[in-house]
Amino acid sequence: MMLLAGTASLAACQKKAPEELPPPPMDNTDTTPVTPIATGPGVGSQQHFTDAVGMSNTVIYFDTDRFNVDSEDAAKLQRQAQYFAQYPDVMFTVEGHCDERGTRDYNLALGERRANAAKNYLTSLGIPASRIRTLSYGKERPVALGSDEGSWAQNRRAATVTIN
Repeated sequence: MMLLAGTASLAACQKKAPEELPPPPMDNTDTTPVTPIATGPGVGSQQHFTDAVGMSNTVIYFDTDRFNVDSEDAAKLQRQAQYFAQYPDVMFTVEGHCDERGTRDYNLALGERRANAAKNYLTSLGIPASRIRTLSYGKERPVALGSDEGSWAQNRRAATVTIN
């Protein structure tokens, strides 16, 4: 009885042959050399994005414990939206950052709110949310290492980074 049950369960797991086989591989031996279309940074690269919008327009800054987009930040995000509207295939990430003050968990949550504030503003300008990924680094990736107001101000930011 046990042997019969084991044989029946093994037979149920057997793969059946497909009804139709896939076509054979095509001959892709094209020997025409590929030449680059243009030199310089490619469309959608971080360098192309930075060159197009300006280095200062790739990052927006926030006040202490805030995640609201002010008028200066709005102008930067509008510039970014123009670029992303012109290149609809470019995907990108908005990274939220904080200064060193506060707990790790608090800063991760605040960085996420900052990234989402920038994302929401860009979507309000017509950029599809499906093209935008958000990521919070909290206080883990400072650009300024000092423990003073000037350094903290540089670290409270949302940076836009293109994805290739």
